[in-house]
Amino acid sequence: MSWGASIAIYFIIWWLVLFAALPFGVRSQIEAGDVTQGTEHGAPHQPYMLRKVIWTTVIAGLFFALYYVNYTTGFITLDDIPLLPRGPKL
Repeated sequence: MSWGASIAIYFIIWWLVLFAALPFGVRSQIEAGDVTQGTEHGAPHQPYMLRKVIWTTVIAGLFFALYYVNYTTGFITLDDIPLLPRGPKL
């Protein structure tokens, strides 16, 4: 696997983990009791983005490590997935 492919795969994993982590620990302005005038009442009060970016980086690193180990060892391949549509044998 080339460096470029590794970086691209890590980047995709990172974004998926970030979007999965965004809703955790978020309280709306109404729940916090501190609504800023001119903003949506359901907007986050404290999104804690730095904390989420750090955790996203760590978790994405673990997922990428699992992917890379599987890629190098061939532990799970496409042939191991049942009911996967196959093309014609050549």
